Amino acid sequence: MKNLTDYKVLSFDCYGTLIDWETGLLNVLRPWADEHDLECDDEDLLLAYADAEAAVMREHPSTLYPELLAAALRRAGDHLGRPVTADWAERMGNSVPDWPAFPDSADALRRLGQHYDLVILSNVHHAGFAGSNKHLQGEYATVITAEDVGAYKPSGPHFEALTTWLHKQGLERHELLHVAQSLFHDHVPAKKFGLDSVWINRRHDRPGWGATPQPEEEWTYDAEYTSMAEFASAVERKFDGQE
Repeated sequence: MKNLTDYKVLSFDCYGTLIDWETGLLNVLRPWADEHDLECDDEDLLLAYADAEAAVMREHPSTLYPELLAAALRRAGDHLGRPVTADWAERMGNSVPDWPAFPDSADALRRLGQHYDLVILSNVHHAGFAGSNKHLQGEYATVITAEDVGAYKPSGPHFEALTTWLHKQGLERHELLHVAQSLFHDHVPAKKFGLDSVWINRRHDRPGWGATPQPEEEWTYDAEYTSMAEFASAVERKFDGQE
């Protein structure tokens, strides 16, 4: 990995990296499970949801994220043997703007924005991200969503669009660093596109994979941090000449 001062652009996955999507999902999954006397812990709920969402993404890549969330909950309900009413499906589908940001995200984006152009590379739709950015208060050079590319990561169209945008700015791939929590959605495809990447290991203190499926392919990344705050501090030390 190059020196952190050599990059000009940081691209971010949003949900799981900047927005605490597991808490957001559980704010729907847990009361739904309790209403149906479903005896499983939060990790089991997230695992069932993760598998369901990944399948729906593969089968319906052009579906907007609210409809995809609703379909994923219905599929998870089928797997867990409990019904999902239209009200619960709608509640899940409309939940994205209510998902909380991680406590360090907004400040880290502000600090990092002093040194790089920032880009969002997200599996949601523009309206959903607009709601999330009210929590983040970020300023971005561009925002690339599943709505724009008609597909969901880990498939390649997000990264194809990102590469096209880079070239329009007169930049090359080696001048961008991708920052993400999900090995499955982000680090595997980032490497296929020849991008350096940083793993924000938000689940470093918990076992299991949570709402993110385990990658079926080998993965690699260039550096690991446990939080956005830790990453931003590492960047600042480099630019201040302390490391």
